Amino acid sequence: MERADRATLRALGFKDAEIKALGLWDVATGDPADLAEAYLRRSKKKDTLSTLREHLRDLCRKAKDEKKAIRHVWFEQRSASKAYIRREEFENATRAIVEEGKSRTLYVWRTDRLSRRGMGAVDRLIDEMEPKKARIVVTSEGLDSSLPGMRMVFGILADRAREEAKSISARTKIGGDAHKAEGKWPGGVPPFGLEVVDGKLRHKAAEYKYARPIAERLLKGVVPAEIANDLNRRGILTRKGKLWRAQTILHLAQSPSWAGLIPDRERATDEFGNPIDKWYRNGQPLMGADGHPVKCGVGVVTFAEWTKINAVIASRARAGTTIGDRTRGIRKPVTILTGTFRCPFCKGPMGNGGANYRCVARVNQGPSVCVGVATKRSRVDDAMEVMWRNHIMHLSPESPTIQRIARDWLSYEDPAKEARKQQVAAALDSALARQLKLNKEFFLGASKNMDEATFESLRGEVAAQIAGLKAELSDLGRSADLTPLMTSEALMALWEVAGIEGRRALIKAAVTEVHLIPAKHRGDRTPIEERLKPQWKDQSDARDVDEALRAVDRSKARRAAQLAA
Repeated sequence: MERADRATLRALGFKDAEIKALGLWDVATGDPADLAEAYLRRSKKKDTLSTLREHLRDLCRKAKDEKKAIRHVWFEQRSASKAYIRREEFENATRAIVEEGKSRTLYVWRTDRLSRRGMGAVDRLIDEMEPKKARIVVTSEGLDSSLPGMRMVFGILADRAREEAKSISARTKIGGDAHKAEGKWPGGVPPFGLEVVDGKLRHKAAEYKYARPIAERLLKGVVPAEIANDLNRRGILTRKGKLWRAQTILHLAQSPSWAGLIPDRERATDEFGNPIDKWYRNGQPLMGADGHPVKCGVGVVTFAEWTKINAVIASRARAGTTIGDRTRGIRKPVTILTGTFRCPFCKGPMGNGGANYRCVARVNQGPSVCVGVATKRSRVDDAMEVMWRNHIMHLSPESPTIQRIARDWLSYEDPAKEARKQQVAAALDSALARQLKLNKEFFLGASKNMDEATFESLRGEVAAQIAGLKAELSDLGRSADLTPLMTSEALMALWEVAGIEGRRALIKAAVTEVHLIPAKHRGDRTPIEERLKPQWKDQSDARDVDEALRAVDRSKARRAAQLAA
């Protein structure tokens, strides 16, 4: 039996002989107290693997000294400071300890490899591990969370790691702003037709010969969909070797970089107006101190041509649609099969096209990519409702599909829960930082005006805040009771009250894809139910179409009565 992490170890550059020497060849089994998880992380792909290999060697030496066997080595390339980035391998490592009980030790090389999100994140992890008699061991700094007094040391080092992350971010931003002000490429992939040489944009011969004709056709008012279809028909692919789409042409035309200009960026903020580590390009060039756009070499088009192209696109814009409207926001869904319905020819997605479902590839890339198909939306949705009800009615309460639908519905019904968890986690992080600062000021004598009574009063207030926030975070993390939804009758009742978004969520929980069988000929009268082939996540051979049809009729009658009232 081979270890699950052997491919990872080889990808890190370890030879089989060294893997055996490190004790990572055989599957580790035994008492969880004698087993451990090892977690490695690097922030960027360009960082060398040599350092990571040395980190793992240190972890293995520590495990050998403590007579522990490393059960699994978890490795990922992720930022540890950005709260919106999910670290799946880190979650897997902690889940193996906290939830699955497979081991009781988590080895990391340094605190900043564990997290750069501050003491709040580390403190919560220690809270989860303590009841399981588990621990975190940091080899390079000699830390063990199971030892007395170590929680504060972990907190100090975690906060230091977060401050280092802020400093790195600030230095990067200052350097980037300076480069942009001097007309140097700020980084990222240049648009089609251009390349970056010595920090400046210039024509890329292999692409410019196609990019310039695209620009000339846009100047003449040719729509992006027609341009994309022509390129696909001639076998001209994008830089990544993919087919062209109308949206690809549109993004290209609206990019200031295509005109050889530095694009402006806006920093995203949270609900309280605080800046976060997300940036958005607003479609406008960066303006210099002289009031003119900052140039970064040469573009496929001139600034005047770029302005004219965008004026042509804007003249065709329709508010609230994808056609040139950059401020349309999020439109309300009107279809229940978007994301699951598949074209019979290209197997690509079918999307909303007014009264019909239409092949997205045919619309965006032209007939050279897919001959396309369109079918009336209302009859497809009605037929899918019948099939969904028929399938759900014959599933047992223990069915994984029933459980999945119940979980997905609760998540859909309470989308604010995850946002609240993030808010509480941030508040807890802030409270723990205040507690750390208070202890430092009193015990290290940083504040000479604080007597013991004042310190105890402030410490009690902060401790009460931390206890309350931890309790709320624990409640938010607790799984909801699915019992009321664990029957097919209850789920069908949900269908009655769910809107389009809710029904879409219910279908996606039960179906992987829905394939459409093409019509035999023009005017084919084959019932649409026979042309829809759902791929159920939980197969069922039951066929009670009559009962499902009666349920749909009752549902329609109730909706009609509500509208009439």
